[in-house]
Amino acid sequence: MARYIASVDTDKPVEEIFAYLSDFTSTEEWDPGVVKATRGEDGAIGVGSTFDLVASFLGRENELTYVVTEFDAPHAITLRGENKSVVSLDRITTEPHEGRTRITYDADLSMKGPLKLLDPALKLAFNRVGDRALEGLRTTLGAR
Repeated sequence: MARYIASVDTDKPVEEIFAYLSDFTSTEEWDPGVVKATRGEDGAIGVGSTFDLVASFLGRENELTYVVTEFDAPHAITLRGENKSVVSLDRITTEPHEGRTRITYDADLSMKGPLKLLDPALKLAFNRVGDRALEGLRTTLGAR
């Protein structure tokens, strides 16, 4: 399993940031690894909401369906993404911090079946992808 965890701070209010990030289609705007992101249904986002992403990883485009498994607005959202070869568990939290909003992104990525043997090599690549996404988030939100 590969894990990536990082935090950024922004001047934008907690509620605004949470609303933006919990709509996981926003990943297309700030994560350079996301080629396309769509929402599975209309209405309010909550537990059970789905998002379909096409992500570029290790030179290949991979489709993943994410399902919201935790929704505690405006504090935390957890999404579980899956396809035939990988499972991704992404948790985003937002909280006031020293007069700003702190965003913490915590993601676990693991391969399925025989591909689990590749998990140790996956960690380095996943960290690079995470760093690029974090930089995109900083740029998009004017964060540091």
